[in-house]
Amino acid sequence: MRMLIVGGYGTFGGRTVELLEHDPRLTLLVAGRSMEKARAYCAQRPALGAKLEPAQFDRDGDLAAQIRALKPDILLDASGPFQAYGPDAYRLVEAAIDARVHYLDLADGADFVAGVAAFDARARVAGTYVLSGVSSFPVLTAAVVRMLSNGLSRLDEIAGGIAPSPFAGVGENVIRAIASYAGQPVAYLGRTAKTIGRPFTQQRRYTIAPPGRLPLRNTMFSLVDVPDLRVLSVLWPELKRVWMGAGPVPELLHRALISLSWAVKLGVVRSLVSFAPLMHWATNRLRWGEHRGGMFIEVKGARADGVPETRSWHLLAEGADGPLIPSMAVQAIVQKHLDGALPPFGAGLRR
Repeated sequence: MRMLIVGGYGTFGGRTVELLEHDPRLTLLVAGRSMEKARAYCAQRPALGAKLEPAQFDRDGDLAAQIRALKPDILLDASGPFQAYGPDAYRLVEAAIDARVHYLDLADGADFVAGVAAFDARARVAGTYVLSGVSSFPVLTAAVVRMLSNGLSRLDEIAGGIAPSPFAGVGENVIRAIASYAGQPVAYLGRTAKTIGRPFTQQRRYTIAPPGRLPLRNTMFSLVDVPDLRVLSVLWPELKRVWMGAGPVPELLHRALISLSWAVKLGVVRSLVSFAPLMHWATNRLRWGEHRGGMFIEVKGARADGVPETRSWHLLAEGADGPLIPSMAVQAIVQKHLDGALPPFGAGLRR
């Protein structure tokens, strides 16, 4: 099976290659705008089973012609930032459907992920599946919530957060995505109704502490604009609140981002997009602390007898393991596809 990974030599595209390169049934087309970078990335990977082929792919170019030339069975968009795709945001989705190529992406933009459902009928007719946001938020979150809610008669609240290691390395597109929505109004599910919040202006502290493991330091998390803010309330309509955060460290840099986000909220600056290069530089150079990261999910609900109950799930990522987590759902879907267990055809949410 041929899998085209757009942004294949980037932060998360490269991690996807690392997870899938052991499978000899796969040919991984590591693609991006620079053929030189694609070749360099493939050359430094060990031969572990899958065949790696460098490819040039420009998502602003003639998509139909490029897809025809590369002949993929599955296409993964791991480029982004999806928040900046503009008015023709779904060109690649449409091109994949028209070519009868299955489509996945690592989108972290709530609007982008929600909009993919508009292509459901078109994907069904083409005999393809189109799954957006196949990453930690919201796929891993939803899987964990499903597990935690087992035995509960009602689910009232979901909260979660990711705390990356300061040494994990953050791609420029990730920083540009954060800069595009920090301080901007986003809708999320509040205690009783939809609420307008401002990412990185709302905080909570949490300690990620799996049993029997050294916990992470108590971490400050800030509200982020991720698909979970919409997706989880569709999957669990009885929910009263959904809150998702990020806990970047060192905390000094996190607090600087909070201050800039308040400047956006108060109208001092319109957006942090122009600050993205500086933010990227600071995030990848001003680093100290433990080389560990983590994630938590907490649910609140009630048992059949009406007794309230709170349950939580904690994950630790030691060393450089953290950036692999957002690509694990893609790995699972692709390997199940290879084993003959394809997702249902169509586009949008799948409970």
